[in-house]
Amino acid sequence: MIDHMSSYATDYSSTKNFYEAAFGPLGYTLQTEFVASWDPEFPTRRACAFGAERPVFWVIETKQTISPRHIAFSAANRQAVADFYSQAIQNGGTDNGEPGIRAMYHEHYYGAFVLDPDGNNVEAVCHLPG
Repeated sequence: MIDHMSSYATDYSSTKNFYEAAFGPLGYTLQTEFVASWDPEFPTRRACAFGAERPVFWVIETKQTISPRHIAFSAANRQAVADFYSQAIQNGGTDNGEPGIRAMYHEHYYGAFVLDPDGNNVEAVCHLPG
């Protein structure tokens, strides 16, 4: 249903690096990056996008903090969830829920939560049994 989405970063480089590392275990890579020079209010605004085969998740530089979001990304298996969490923590993320079962959602819901450098709650989740 979702074609693409954006998040915003006050520290663009740190946030880009965070997602580049955290997305590796999920199979998502940097697909594109550019400067949005057409914006007269912020002609040096940087943007990049990640995805498996095309740009789906955008990180856009901003001058002010925008309210935090919750974003969940699919993982192929539980090990990918754990690897996402590890990479995210090692690259500027803050723990917001270690990898584990979240039975309140359903019996096989296996997720991990981290806060990115701008405080967004980023999750990797696998819905498959162990």
